[in-house]
Amino acid sequence: MEKEKAPFKILSIDGGGIKGLYSATILEHLEKKHGQLSEYFDMICGTSTGGLIALALAQKISASKICEMYQEKGSVIFPKQRKMIGILKQIMWDGKYSDKPLKDVLTNLFGESKIGDSSNLLCIPSYNFTNALPRVFKYDHNHLPGRDNDLSCVDVALATSAAPTYFPLCEIEPLDNRQFIDGGVWANNPTMVGVIEALTYFVGNGKDFGSIEVLSVSSLNNAFGKPLNLKRQRSFLHWRNDLFETSLIGQSHFTNYMMEKLCELNNINIKYIRVPSETISAEQQHLVQLDCATPNAIKFIRGKGNDRGYLVQNDQDIANFFKNRKQFNIN
Repeated sequence: MEKEKAPFKILSIDGGGIKGLYSATILEHLEKKHGQLSEYFDMICGTSTGGLIALALAQKISASKICEMYQEKGSVIFPKQRKMIGILKQIMWDGKYSDKPLKDVLTNLFGESKIGDSSNLLCIPSYNFTNALPRVFKYDHNHLPGRDNDLSCVDVALATSAAPTYFPLCEIEPLDNRQFIDGGVWANNPTMVGVIEALTYFVGNGKDFGSIEVLSVSSLNNAFGKPLNLKRQRSFLHWRNDLFETSLIGQSHFTNYMMEKLCELNNINIKYIRVPSETISAEQQHLVQLDCATPNAIKFIRGKGNDRGYLVQNDQDIANFFKNRKQFNIN
């Protein structure tokens, strides 16, 4: 009788700007209970700020250090601006923020590390603005030799997090100076990206793995909806932050729905667990924005991450991900 094949385990992390502190805090709770997270997942997927977290975990940077980065450098990456100045910069000038502080923070975090130095398979969505195509940065596994391993983690992190009107386009010199924008424009929840990669190369008949297990971590989202009778004819000035954030939240929810259906219909066993956003009241919504990194916002996001982290830390279904270490050896 053929020995039962091991499950292919995926950790997936949503995008969400400074709200990545919420996801990182949840992962910190898991790390404190189970140890280094990169030892338990064959693949780590992340988009935008989730891509930054994914890259860091794959470099064996602790979730605690990632949380410290958000708490200490969030206001450097997203400096507070007068409201009208920020709006005018997004509408008329060169975007709301420079990416130099972000690049400095990433360089301090990653140093000269490259994708090829990672300890896990990776899927980091971005969008190739030059070619008008989605782009997934990957660790060069056996099926993809010579693809992305020589790219720096800093460049890939900038490419997945270059949110339109917030940050400049990311230009990557080794890729013939092609320009990239935030992967959240098409895959803010990158779970499906990882599952398709797994089914294509690693899981199924004649492949090394017999099933898939996914732990998907949401960002902290404003999901309370809006009041009736809002102004229907809306310029960019009226949409502002809602324009980008609404698409991120909608895409994340749609991917979650698709994953639930895929688990029901697919003949390959897929175990899918989604760690949701904590509930945000209407009075708290101003603290939960992509770029709100005030001291109060940081404390609030951190607190919500701890609230969910305590629950996740004691969830038996999630604990099952950590019974066995990863099986795929990338070396």
